[in-house]
Amino acid sequence: MDVLSNLKYAKGAKKNRKRVARGEGSGHGGTATRGMNGQRSRSGAKFKAWFEGGQMPLQRRVPKRGFTNIFKIKYQTINVSSLQKLADKKVLEDNLVNAVALYKHGIISKAAAPYKILGEGELKAKLTVEANAFSSSAKEKIEAAGGTIKEIEL
Repeated sequence: MDVLSNLKYAKGAKKNRKRVARGEGSGHGGTATRGMNGQRSRSGAKFKAWFEGGQMPLQRRVPKRGFTNIFKIKYQTINVSSLQKLADKKVLEDNLVNAVALYKHGIISKAAAPYKILGEGELKAKLTVEANAFSSSAKEKIEAAGGTIKEIEL
Protein backbone atom coordinates (compact mmCIF):
# COMPACT_ATOMS: atom_id res chain seq x y z
CA MET A 1 0.00 0.00 0.00
CA ASP A 2 1.36 3.41 -0.96
CA VAL A 3 1.48 5.88 1.86
CA LEU A 4 3.21 9.25 1.81
CA SER A 5 5.98 7.91 4.06
CA ASN A 6 7.09 5.16 1.68
CA LEU A 7 6.51 6.51 -1.86
CA LYS A 8 9.28 5.73 -4.35
CA TYR A 9 10.05 6.85 -7.90
CA ALA A 10 9.02 4.49 -10.67
CA LYS A 11 11.82 2.29 -11.95
CA GLY A 12 13.85 4.21 -14.55
CA ALA A 13 12.18 7.54 -13.75
CA LYS A 14 15.16 9.00 -11.92
CA LYS A 15 18.60 8.94 -13.57
CA ASN A 16 21.92 9.94 -12.08
CA ARG A 17 23.56 13.10 -13.41
CA LYS A 18 26.48 12.54 -15.80
CA ARG A 19 29.57 13.48 -13.75
CA VAL A 20 32.06 14.65 -16.34
CA ALA A 21 35.81 15.09 -15.66
CA ARG A 22 35.80 13.29 -12.31
CA GLY A 23 38.58 10.82 -13.06
CA GLU A 24 39.00 7.80 -15.32
CA GLY A 25 36.68 5.63 -13.24
CA SER A 26 33.72 7.78 -14.18
CA GLY A 27 34.10 6.85 -17.83
CA HIS A 28 34.21 10.58 -18.65
CA GLY A 29 37.65 11.48 -17.34
CA GLY A 30 40.69 12.55 -19.32
CA THR A 31 39.30 14.73 -22.07
CA ALA A 32 35.92 15.09 -20.32
CA THR A 33 33.93 14.12 -23.46
CA ARG A 34 35.44 17.07 -25.38
CA GLY A 35 37.59 15.01 -27.74
CA MET A 36 41.23 15.77 -28.46
CA ASN A 37 42.96 19.17 -28.87
CA GLY A 38 41.54 22.24 -30.53
CA GLN A 39 39.54 25.31 -29.59
CA ARG A 40 36.41 23.34 -28.77
CA SER A 41 38.29 21.30 -26.18
CA ARG A 42 39.43 24.37 -24.23
CA SER A 43 37.44 26.16 -21.57
CA GLY A 44 35.83 29.42 -22.65
CA ALA A 45 35.57 28.30 -26.29
CA LYS A 46 32.90 30.32 -28.05
CA PHE A 47 31.67 30.14 -31.62
CA LYS A 48 28.95 32.05 -33.34
CA ALA A 49 26.11 29.73 -34.34
CA TRP A 50 26.91 30.15 -38.06
CA PHE A 51 30.70 29.64 -37.76
CA GLU A 52 31.89 26.90 -40.11
CA GLY A 53 35.49 26.43 -38.99
CA GLY A 54 37.12 28.77 -41.50
CA GLN A 55 35.15 27.43 -44.48
CA MET A 56 33.42 30.17 -46.46
CA PRO A 57 30.16 30.56 -44.52
CA LEU A 58 26.78 29.91 -46.10
CA GLN A 59 25.60 33.52 -45.87
CA ARG A 60 28.64 34.58 -47.93
CA ARG A 61 28.52 31.66 -50.39
CA VAL A 62 24.92 32.36 -51.42
CA PRO A 63 24.48 35.43 -53.64
CA LYS A 64 22.28 38.35 -52.67
CA ARG A 65 18.97 38.56 -54.53
CA GLY A 66 16.46 41.36 -54.97
CA PHE A 67 15.97 44.48 -52.90
CA THR A 68 13.50 46.07 -50.51
CA ASN A 69 11.70 49.15 -51.75
CA ILE A 70 11.78 51.57 -48.79
CA PHE A 71 9.01 53.69 -50.32
CA LYS A 72 6.46 50.88 -50.61
CA ILE A 73 3.28 51.50 -48.64
CA LYS A 74 2.10 48.45 -46.70
CA TYR A 75 -1.67 48.54 -46.39
CA GLN A 76 -3.78 46.62 -43.89
CA THR A 77 -6.48 45.00 -46.02
CA ILE A 78 -10.19 44.81 -45.26
CA ASN A 79 -12.80 43.10 -47.41
CA VAL A 80 -16.26 44.48 -48.06
CA SER A 81 -17.67 41.37 -46.34
CA SER A 82 -16.06 42.52 -43.05
CA LEU A 83 -17.84 45.87 -43.39
CA GLN A 84 -21.14 44.03 -43.88
CA LYS A 85 -20.51 42.01 -40.69
CA LEU A 86 -19.94 45.26 -38.79
CA ALA A 87 -23.16 46.69 -40.20
CA ASP A 88 -25.07 43.52 -39.22
CA LYS A 89 -23.89 43.86 -35.62
CA LYS A 90 -25.26 47.43 -35.59
CA VAL A 91 -22.22 48.78 -33.74
CA LEU A 92 -21.39 51.62 -36.14
CA GLU A 93 -22.26 55.20 -35.21
CA ASP A 94 -24.06 56.99 -38.09
CA ASN A 95 -23.03 54.08 -40.39
CA LEU A 96 -19.53 55.60 -40.50
CA VAL A 97 -16.63 53.23 -41.10
CA ASN A 98 -13.29 54.81 -40.21
CA ALA A 99 -9.97 53.82 -38.63
CA VAL A 100 -11.27 54.30 -35.09
CA ALA A 101 -14.31 52.06 -35.65
CA LEU A 102 -12.29 49.37 -37.44
CA TYR A 103 -9.63 49.32 -34.71
CA LYS A 104 -12.21 49.32 -31.92
CA HIS A 105 -13.90 46.22 -33.37
CA GLY A 106 -10.64 44.36 -34.09
CA ILE A 107 -10.70 44.47 -37.89
CA ILE A 108 -7.39 46.33 -38.17
CA SER A 109 -4.47 45.92 -35.78
CA LYS A 110 -3.01 49.46 -35.95
CA ALA A 111 -5.25 52.51 -36.05
CA ALA A 112 -2.48 54.78 -37.38
CA ALA A 113 -1.29 52.49 -40.21
CA PRO A 114 -2.85 52.88 -43.68
CA TYR A 115 -5.60 50.49 -44.72
CA LYS A 116 -7.23 49.53 -48.01
CA ILE A 117 -10.76 48.31 -48.70
CA LEU A 118 -10.95 45.32 -51.07
CA GLY A 119 -14.03 44.05 -52.91
CA GLU A 120 -14.41 40.44 -51.75
CA GLY A 121 -17.88 39.56 -50.49
CA GLU A 122 -21.27 41.24 -50.62
CA LEU A 123 -22.37 44.58 -49.17
CA LYS A 124 -26.03 45.47 -48.62
CA ALA A 125 -25.68 48.18 -45.96
CA LYS A 126 -25.54 51.87 -46.82
CA LEU A 127 -22.23 52.97 -45.29
CA THR A 128 -19.94 55.98 -45.33
CA VAL A 129 -16.47 54.50 -45.67
CA GLU A 130 -13.24 56.38 -44.97
CA ALA A 131 -10.00 54.67 -46.06
CA ASN A 132 -6.56 55.39 -47.49
CA ALA A 133 -7.25 53.34 -50.63
CA PHE A 134 -10.04 51.39 -52.33
CA SER A 135 -9.97 48.71 -54.99
CA SER A 136 -12.19 49.44 -57.98
CA SER A 137 -14.53 46.53 -57.16
CA ALA A 138 -14.87 47.76 -53.55
CA LYS A 139 -15.79 51.25 -54.79
CA GLU A 140 -18.45 49.78 -57.09
CA LYS A 141 -19.97 47.63 -54.34
CA ILE A 142 -20.09 50.43 -51.74
CA GLU A 143 -21.67 52.87 -54.20
CA ALA A 144 -24.10 50.22 -55.52
CA ALA A 145 -25.35 49.71 -51.94
CA GLY A 146 -26.00 53.47 -51.70
CA GLY A 147 -22.93 54.26 -49.60
CA THR A 148 -20.33 56.98 -49.98
CA ILE A 149 -16.54 56.86 -50.19
CA LYS A 150 -14.04 59.22 -48.66
CA GLU A 151 -10.37 58.70 -49.51
CA ILE A 152 -7.98 59.81 -46.75
CA GLU A 153 -4.54 61.22 -47.61
CA LEU A 154 -1.55 59.34 -46.22
